[in-house]
Amino acid sequence: MSMGLGYHRTSEQRLHTRTVENGAPAPVVTSAGALVHGLHTIGARKIVLLAPYMRPLTRTVVDYLTHEGIEVLDHQALEIPDNLDVAAHDPARLPGLARAMEYADADAVVLSACVQMPSLGAIEEAEQLLGKPVVSAAVCTAHQLLRALDLDAVAPGAGHLLSGAYARTPLPG
Repeated sequence: MSMGLGYHRTSEQRLHTRTVENGAPAPVVTSAGALVHGLHTIGARKIVLLAPYMRPLTRTVVDYLTHEGIEVLDHQALEIPDNLDVAAHDPARLPGLARAMEYADADAVVLSACVQMPSLGAIEEAEQLLGKPVVSAAVCTAHQLLRALDLDAVAPGAGHLLSGAYARTPLPG
């Protein structure tokens, strides 16, 4: 996302080209593209978002998603400056943080816009607490990876996107 609006498409194409050049064509999934696709898959046009990033990078994520047709109604930058601290962030804190946001008019909640920040253990709890579909960059990436491998995108306990409702959705064109 930090490379520019819509850059996941360029990155995915470049990486796929390399797999072809190396004689092993393989699908390529980026977390940025997966987050965009996952939100579109569940029909989320308006979201709220949590990110571990500092404010300027979180703003970049908000602008990126806005460019992709997803309105960010509210967002919170947790401002965790060190990646090791991002990975150590307690996911049990996320549902409460999301609940403090302005989510009433949102179609979905992004509990973590970063695959580095653990969130899976909090997805179902957040959905129950908020009454909304809840995803994370990691959940969206898992969904798109499974679909890219032509596998059913189902993972019990991983929230609405991986509930089975979108098990066979097509990949982005």
